[in-house]
Amino acid sequence: MKKLNISKSPVIVLFFVWQAVNCYSQQNDQATIDKNVKAFLDKHSSQWYDMNVPASDGKLLFDLILENNYQYALEIGTSTGHSGIWMAWALSKTGGKLITLEIDETRYKEAVENFKEAGVDHIIDAHLTNAHEMVPQLKGPFDFVFSDADKSWYQRYFLAVDPKLIVNGCYTTHNVSDRPGVRWNSDYLEFLLDLDHYETTVNNQGGGMAISFKKSEK
Repeated sequence: MKKLNISKSPVIVLFFVWQAVNCYSQQNDQATIDKNVKAFLDKHSSQWYDMNVPASDGKLLFDLILENNYQYALEIGTSTGHSGIWMAWALSKTGGKLITLEIDETRYKEAVENFKEAGVDHIIDAHLTNAHEMVPQLKGPFDFVFSDADKSWYQRYFLAVDPKLIVNGCYTTHNVSDRPGVRWNSDYLEFLLDLDHYETTVNNQGGGMAISFKKSEK
């Protein structure tokens, strides 16, 4: 049998050329996203209000997604998009997507414009909807969740999403603190800590974040 001379095969050469071009294109696309997001966040650094997270919490969400290579993310409570941009930026590096839900039309429209300006709108599926109704209807699966909507509904959101969150996935909840004298949403935190199939810690920087890793199914 005649041996294939790889060095002279035009098919092999074209394959490696295609791989190199594709790799360069992906790196160039990521560099563009990084540049656009950084510029957007710098430009708007002092303008986040209306129920948005502080930058430190955005960075925390970014790090959790990137460090665990999460790809299927859900956000309950978009506000005007600060947290969504941080998560989408991380997801651009893992090849993931974000579904985000917002009930207020004014905030939703502003968030959509912000996603476009930051250059991450292609990574985000934004919905103007009532999360009370939408969350139970979502099929999943998810590997990362950020909950930052109405606090009185926190536990119900969690229970609705839990069956759709994969093992080793992470469920994060904003405005939760266990600092002495500043115990935000303490009943909800006690609920999380009592779950045997989750391991929950609290990050008290920024606005306070409960970080719950799913260890197993119930």
